[in-house]
This record gives sequence, structure tokens and C-alpha cells, in this order.
Amino acid sequence: MFHENDLIVYGNTGVCRVKAIGTLEGISAANPERIYYTLEPIYDSKGTIYAPVDSKVFMRLVMSPDEARDLIAKIPEIPVKTVESQNQRIISDQYESSLSSHKCEDLVGLIRTIYVRNKKAADNGKKPAQVDERYMKRAKELFYGEMAAALGINFKDVELYIKDSVESKGAATH
Repeated sequence: MFHENDLIVYGNTGVCRVKAIGTLEGISAANPERIYYTLEPIYDSKGTIYAPVDSKVFMRLVMSPDEARDLIAKIPEIPVKTVESQNQRIISDQYESSLSSHKCEDLVGLIRTIYVRNKKAADNGKKPAQVDERYMKRAKELFYGEMAAALGINFKDVELYIKDSVESKGAATH
């Protein structure tokens, strides 16, 4: 069970702060016998989320600063996956499986994979596919959100922080 003020990853919402834990008074749809987390998304203004503590929605604590720095150091070693199909539905399913694993390594792999695909498209005079743009945006939101929370830095500074960290180790991020 989480505690008040914990930062957690909640489903595909991303990082949320646990504002309260308890029964929900005055919300007619809430079961008065159930205990809920009151969650406040950190990087999304979707409002408050009321999640039963026994919910099937994925939840875990945000990684520690040391875990975040270790992951950033491993970024050059995280493999780029090959996407064999041209079928947008199959590609979307592959990308979705990376998002739904809720593992930062999979998010990094997805970002790197889409980066390579977009570079190849640009080299061939083509624009990135919409499915690539959509999943790149979502993967970055989730990954950068957790890195910002773990490292205590501004969300907008995460990409440069990662780039500088990886380059100082002498490796390329893509």
C-alpha cells in the first residue's frame, strides 16, 4: 500500500501524487466500504483520480534517483527493435505492448525504435508516420515524467539532462 505524498506511476496516466487514502465521502458512485487512493496527476491536468487501493490498474512507486541515473547510463545498450510490418495496426500493437509493460526500459526502447524509423523516413524524403509520432509523444511523456519526478528536475529539462548524461559517458542516445 502506498502512503500520502508518495509519487507513483498510475496506469498510462503517468506520475501521480497520492493526496489521500481512505473512503470517499460525498461521491455517490464510490463504494462506502472501499478504500481509495486520491491521486493528483503531476504532468497532466486531467483532474483528480479516485482509484480503489485494490484496483487492477497498474501502480508502482516512481523509481529512486539512483535507479533513474542507472537507467540513463544504460540507454545506449537498450536495443532498437526492428519493425518488420508496414501495417499500421500491427505496428500500433507492437508499440502498445511497450507502453503497457510499464517498464522504463521498454519506453526507452520504443523511443529509440521510433527515432530510428523516423530518421530512415526522413533520409528517404518521407514524413514520419502518424502512428510513430503518436507513440513517440506518449512514450516520452511517460518516460520523461518519471525521470523528472525521480531526479527532481523540471519535465522540460529531462531530454537535455539525458542527452548530456549519455554524451558525457561517450555514447550516443540513438
